[in-house]
Amino acid sequence: MNETFKSLTLVLLLLITSCGNSEKKEQKTSEESEAKTLVSKDQNQEKTILFFGNSLTAGYGLEEGQAFPELIQKKIDSLGLNYEVINAGLSGETTAAGKNRLDWVLKQGVDIFVLELGANDGLRGIPLEETRKNLQDIIDKVRKKNPEVKIILAGMQIPPNMGQDYTEKFRKIFPELAEKNNVYLIPFLLKGVAGNSELNQQDGIHPTAEGDKIVAKNVWEVLKPLLKESAGPEA
Repeated sequence: MNETFKSLTLVLLLLITSCGNSEKKEQKTSEESEAKTLVSKDQNQEKTILFFGNSLTAGYGLEEGQAFPELIQKKIDSLGLNYEVINAGLSGETTAAGKNRLDWVLKQGVDIFVLELGANDGLRGIPLEETRKNLQDIIDKVRKKNPEVKIILAGMQIPPNMGQDYTEKFRKIFPELAEKNNVYLIPFLLKGVAGNSELNQQDGIHPTAEGDKIVAKNVWEVLKPLLKESAGPEA
C-alpha cells in the first residue's frame, strides 16, 4: 500500500508539474502571438493627413469630390498608400477663428497637418503681426499635441488692395514662419491659378474644378516626399 501510494503520489506530482509547465508555455506563446499582432496592427495602421483651412480647402462653389484635398485622397488611393485625408476647411475662416477651433480638430490623431489659413486675414486688412502670431500659435499647438507630426504651411499672396507695403509683408509671413519653425512650405498655394479668369469662379477668388486640379498639384509637390518617407519609392 505504501509503495502504491508513493507511486501514485509521484505520478500526480509529475502530472501537476507537467501541466504547470504546459500552461506557462501556452501563456508565453499567447503573449508572443499577441505582441506580434499588436506590432502588425501598428505597422498597418492608417495614417491621417488633415487639411486645416478656409474656403479654399473646403472647396467653396465646387461639387463633392472636386476640392483639392479630395483630389489628393484620390491620388493617394491610386498609389495604394495607407493614408486618410480629412478636409477640415471652413469657409470664411480667419487665423484667429482657426486657432479657436483647433483643439476640437486635434482630438483625433494627425500625422501630417496642412495649414492653409491667412487669406481672409489679408483680404480684411487684419494687422500683420496678429496674423503671424495666430499662425505661430496654431503651429505650436499642433506640435504640442503631437511632437512627431509633419506640418505643411500653405503660402498665400493677396492683391495689392491694402497697399504694396502690406501686400509684400503679408507674402513674407509664410516663408519666414516656415523657416523659423522648420516646417514644409508650399510657396504659393494658388500658383498658376490666381489671376486667371478661366480657372477661377465669378468672384475671381475661388478656383474652379479645373483650377483646383492645379492647386492639388502644387500641394502634391510638397506632400509627396513626406509620403515616400513612410511608404517607399512608389509614391
